[in-house]
Amino acid sequence: MRYYLIAGEASGDLHAAHLMQALRKHDGKAEFRFFGGDNMIAAAADTGTCVKHCRELAYMGFVPVLLHLPAIFRNMALCKRDITQWQPDVVILVDYAGFNLRIARFLRRNTHIPIYYYIAPKLWAWKEYRIKNVKRDVDELFSILPFEVPFFEDKHHYPINYVGNPTADEVRSFLATYNEKKEQFLARYGITPTDKPIIALLPGSRRQEIKDNLPAMLRACSPFAERYHIIIAAAPAIEREYYDKFLSNRAQITTTGAYPLLAHATAALVTSGTATLETALFGVPQVVCYKTPLPMLIRFAFNHFIKVPYISLVNLIADREVVPELMADRFSEENIRRHLTAILPDGCDNGRPQGYAPTRATDRNNMLEGYNIVRRRLGDTSAPDNAARLIVEKLSTLETLTL
Repeated sequence: MRYYLIAGEASGDLHAAHLMQALRKHDGKAEFRFFGGDNMIAAAADTGTCVKHCRELAYMGFVPVLLHLPAIFRNMALCKRDITQWQPDVVILVDYAGFNLRIARFLRRNTHIPIYYYIAPKLWAWKEYRIKNVKRDVDELFSILPFEVPFFEDKHHYPINYVGNPTADEVRSFLATYNEKKEQFLARYGITPTDKPIIALLPGSRRQEIKDNLPAMLRACSPFAERYHIIIAAAPAIEREYYDKFLSNRAQITTTGAYPLLAHATAALVTSGTATLETALFGVPQVVCYKTPLPMLIRFAFNHFIKVPYISLVNLIADREVVPELMADRFSEENIRRHLTAILPDGCDNGRPQGYAPTRATDRNNMLEGYNIVRRRLGDTSAPDNAARLIVEKLSTLETLTL
């Protein structure tokens, strides 16, 4: 069968690539055409074509989106045209709701191509009114978060398929095969191996996120630079040169993704998103940092209009505050440093930055216990394999019905 996939960001590219690999296992004649990134290109091998790379799609924030509207509209027009010309057996949308729901609407109005959505749009957080678009335009929705089931099925009477969590699969798979020692990891990046532990910085996968969050993260870490390696995980779609303007000689950078870094990290500062869940699944205590414009207004909106009590997937899945969330008016260098101190093993040592309150010794342990709740709720099934099996079964049934 012919599968057309659309992923617009780095995390979607990774999840879509694993889904493609699973589809090839369940459908030996699978052909792919897609909007995506390097992971999807590798997964497709000689059975697929990348129409547009996701690095040309990911714009974040009102101003960047406004400035790039012509490019966004061109990409959307290209996508619509390419799908109708190729006539796939199914279009699989992967997260990226702003773009993908518009594609779904076009396809519903103009074609008879089935529309499946893998990694549901986060309507439970905001823009809940979009549920009418999903119910109208999406034939099958495949969820990766357990708390989405009651939201869609009980609240909105829209049946979905919970398939497990791909991030949990990816972390388990990585840890099962990764055996590089910390000294080897450090040497690979020209960092002199020492006994110093690592503080990992994951400032996001988009330029605006990095620009907003990384400078404060680095300043907050500066008092720890003598006792810790401060290492940044570079986003795969962002060129190394972009980070240079933010770096000091007290921080290093890795370019092979976050997983090897998290495998050796003692603590982390993480911009909200999938990375918070990845960090939790690696068992690394973290502080979630997310700078916003107009912080007091954002806090008001969060308190009065946003439908969920947390922004991090860790807290949402656990349904309690496992990790601190320094968003909007709570985002500051001082707050980041104070919470980072609390989760470091030596946070109560004499080396603690002067002027900060003593660390509660249980903070780090409480966080690790909360991570165990998250693991249990996600389960241990293979999300891409479950989703691929269901997709092939449902398409085969449709094919039989149309004969």
